Amino acid sequence: MKAARLYAAGDIRVEEIEAPGPLVAGTVRLAVTAAGICGSDLHNFRTGQWITRSPSVAGHELAGVVMEVGTGVSAFSPGDTVVADSRVWCGECAACRSGRRNICDRLGFVGEVCDGGFAEEIVLPARLLVRYDPALDPAIAAMAEPLAVALHAIRRQAVPAGEPVLIIGCGPIGGLAALLLSRLHTGPLLVCDNNRARSERVAQVTGATQVTLDPASLHAALGEQALRYALDATGQRDVLKRAIACLQGGGSLTLVGITHGNIDLDPNVLVEREIALMGCHAFRDELPEAVAMLPEMATSLARLIDREIAIEDIPAAYERLLAGSAAGLKTIVRIAQAEQLS
Repeated sequence: MKAARLYAAGDIRVEEIEAPGPLVAGTVRLAVTAAGICGSDLHNFRTGQWITRSPSVAGHELAGVVMEVGTGVSAFSPGDTVVADSRVWCGECAACRSGRRNICDRLGFVGEVCDGGFAEEIVLPARLLVRYDPALDPAIAAMAEPLAVALHAIRRQAVPAGEPVLIIGCGPIGGLAALLLSRLHTGPLLVCDNNRARSERVAQVTGATQVTLDPASLHAALGEQALRYALDATGQRDVLKRAIACLQGGGSLTLVGITHGNIDLDPNVLVEREIALMGCHAFRDELPEAVAMLPEMATSLARLIDREIAIEDIPAAYERLLAGSAAGLKTIVRIAQAEQLS
């Protein structure tokens, strides 16, 4: 089968490899129909930070059709359309026992600790699968995982009703957070991104106001209304400091972007202005809820897709996305169509 495998930082190759072997108990074989390229895929390609096995089929945002189930699997049958939970958790540590699998002591991710979704087939534990409506376009279904990440972030930040909130970075997570806030939050919604075309698309889809990350632009958008809440999806160190400088006291800055390197930060700024700095990692139990939201959000989600590509195009897509030239949020890899899987 065809697959895109990560060997080392800067080294991803599209190859013909053997399909996954016989199933073991509790696992399911999927024909992958669509997969999304995530910012963490790009980070791992750029830095090699999470390479624990080489080579490994990359990709953790995926939709597929069940081809075969292993012994002990009763929740799924061949032909079911499913999305995959990206998290591989132990189920035994204190975090897992408390329901916080996203901070499992031994947490890994599909595409890192096991082969991922940039392939024609994948075998995963049945516990990672969530069924979705087969009438839904697989490209939309593949966005369930990042939608769950965005949902977890805005739920964790819990911006009070009526308060303005700023989304910094209109990539996949920032853009999806803006989309969710446009539906779930009652206050003014602001977005900013150095990629003007991308922030403009998010603003068009969500009704948000485009701003730049400086006090003058924020004042022009809000007047005398204070900005206390922001979500950073860029992971850029200079953005973090500028965002804190733009916030009024008593709110929070939520971080969902993956950062390269450390930051020089005076914690007294947080103390004296009572600004909470909040990290968000993956998601807890939001994936089934995100899947349930997909049908009513499908039209908006489709408008946020940058382009659709084939497996062969993944290395070039990585380079294009790292160069910051995408006008949309999400690049989707189309792999197999459900009607071809009979």
